[in-house]
Parts: sequence; structure tokens; C-alpha cells
Amino acid sequence: MSLTAKYLKTRKHTENICSPLHTEDYVVQPIADVSPPKWHLGHTTWFFETLILKPNLKGYQEFNPDFAFVFNSYYESLGARVIRTQRGNLSRPTVNEVYQYRVYVDEAMQQLLSTPISSELETLIVLGCNHEEQHQELLWTDIKYILGNNPLLPAYEEAHPSAYAAPQPASYTHIKAGVYQIGYTGSDFCYDNELGVHQVYLQEAEISNQLVTNGEYLEFLNIGGYKQFEHWHAEAWDWVKNNAVTSPMYWYQIDGQWQSYTMHGLKRLDLNEPVSHISYYEAAAYAAWKGMRLPTEFEWEVASGSFDWGLRWEWTESAYLPYPGFARVPGPVGEYNGKFMVNQKVLRGASAFTPPNHSRNTYRNFFHPHLRWQLTGIRLAR
Repeated sequence: MSLTAKYLKTRKHTENICSPLHTEDYVVQPIADVSPPKWHLGHTTWFFETLILKPNLKGYQEFNPDFAFVFNSYYESLGARVIRTQRGNLSRPTVNEVYQYRVYVDEAMQQLLSTPISSELETLIVLGCNHEEQHQELLWTDIKYILGNNPLLPAYEEAHPSAYAAPQPASYTHIKAGVYQIGYTGSDFCYDNELGVHQVYLQEAEISNQLVTNGEYLEFLNIGGYKQFEHWHAEAWDWVKNNAVTSPMYWYQIDGQWQSYTMHGLKRLDLNEPVSHISYYEAAAYAAWKGMRLPTEFEWEVASGSFDWGLRWEWTESAYLPYPGFARVPGPVGEYNGKFMVNQKVLRGASAFTPPNHSRNTYRNFFHPHLRWQLTGIRLAR
């Protein structure tokens, strides 16, 4: 696929995700971690305008100079910005203006791509496409949170998903004690936090070939797991009590039946489906109750070829830290991953919302341990 085709396909898919929305859905921001869909549409466009078109397309004029303030996310090197918690207050620019902005930038990008470009610029455009694909996954989960916190619990789309097959009996991948190579070694795109191939020593361990299901997690609820402090880290137990947490996000007990909010509306809880929208706190507590633990990210990477993954992002026991030799590059691209390497846990794998080319076994996702609006689940180790 040509770079132009890759660019246009990526941009179109973002808009396809938003196609079932009503205008009112584009502006809502229920919590700080969830950005309005309109902001995602504008921010991914601002990325191409600011980092690629302005420095590289002769005579390029910004669509609207105010958009740099509105749609910058966290790039300190690129100037002032609307703070994250205020994105939901942006009733202007309108949804229509944001779509016009996308058309304007797409036309300019096609003009740029019709001329010879350097390998460095091509690398930056590929990063921009991968950046937008990351936002596509965020769009799915942010839309789910927006609709799932609407009192009417409306469906994103009405089609009912097929039921998950009954899980197979759990078996375990054995990891022998020894030294293993970690990190990305391919020639295709990867993020800087995957680089720095290095050796790690692992103790002997085993990792389950199955994700924990709703039915299995329900057993934890039924025995009073959210009321028994002994399963929880101290910080996690404070989180449970202070936030009155009693079940995974989107679970509701109605007339004695557990139901869950899905993109297709409120449905009876599928006990065979992998549990989802779990915080690290909950994942670690469940593992402790089972007499097990979560895998480290290195154990996960070594064992990943022997089990299925891609339905849920899987919490690991690893802190999000730089690999040996990691260094931020100068400028805004250097702000992409490195400055977030503190107080976060690594997740491995992918989810049902992840773009296919992001599903590689070296990909390092990361979130704070209390967050659970993403499709996050549990794989056990021992």
C-alpha cells in the first residue's frame, strides 16, 4: 500500500467510527480521561498540520490559528493548549467546522505526498498514521464511556454481537529459568518505547493460555471479594472504599440478574466472555484470591507465541519504565512516550478495538493502575 493510500485509509476509518454518532454525542466529556469525539477528530488533524504540513509544505496556511490552542494535547514544546478537563466545554468550533478542517488538511497532505519526500518525513507521516490509529482505539472506548454513562444507556449500534464460545480448560505455558531477549527487532514501524533490545533473566514460571472470564470473575464477587481487604494492595483497598467499587465497570445487577453495558446496549452478562474494564487493582486482587499473580511484561512477551491474545489489554505486574539505552529525541516527537514513564503499569497484547497492525508482542501499552475505561482484562501467572 502506498503512503498516500495508507494515510487516506487511516483518516477515513476515524470518521467511520464516528458515523453512528449524533451531533450531541461529539461534545460530551464525562471524566477527564475521556475526550469528546470532536476533539479526537481535531487533534489527529492538528498533528498532521503542525508537525508535517507547516514545516514541509511551502506556502501552507493554517486552517484556523486558534486550533493549535484547542487541539494540542500535551506537547509542551508546541505551545499553550486547552487543559484536558476543559475539552468538553468546547461547543465551538462546531462539529461541521472540525470536519471541514479534516478535509482541508487531507487535501494539503495529498498535495505534499504527490511530491518527492525524504525518508525522515516519510517516517514522521507513518508515525502520524499510527498516532491516529491509537486515537481510533481511544475513540471506541471514549464513545462507549460517553454512551454508557448516559442515563438511558443508548446503543452505539443495534446489531447484536455473537456470543463468545465456551472457554477451553485452562492450561499453562511453561517458562524455563534463563536469559531471554526482549524488545522489537523487526524492520516495520514500532514506537520508541519498544526499542532497546536487551537481555532479561526470568525465573521459572507458568502463564495461563486463557483470559479470565466474566463467569470466573463473578465467583470473586459472589464470595465477597470487594469486601475482603486481604486480597488488595493498601492503595487499592483505599480506592475500593473511597469510590464504592463493587464490580467491574459497566456491570449492573437488575432484578437479580447481572447485565453489562456493551456497544450494542445493555445485555445479559455473557459468562464466557473475557472480563473487561478491570483496573490493575482489581486484576491483582483477583489473582491474589486465586493464589496466583499477574505476569511481568517480560514473561508475557516470552510466552506470547503460545497463547491467543487480542481480546483484552492484559495488565502486567511491571512498572512502565525505559528500556536500557532509551533516550528522548529532541522536539515534540520526544514527548510521545518518554515523559509518561512514571507511576504507570504496562499492559500487553491488544483488544477488540485495537488496529490490527498494533497487535505485536512487543507493543507496550500503559495506564495508571486505577483506570478501567479501556478494554482491560486478566491473564494469570504462577
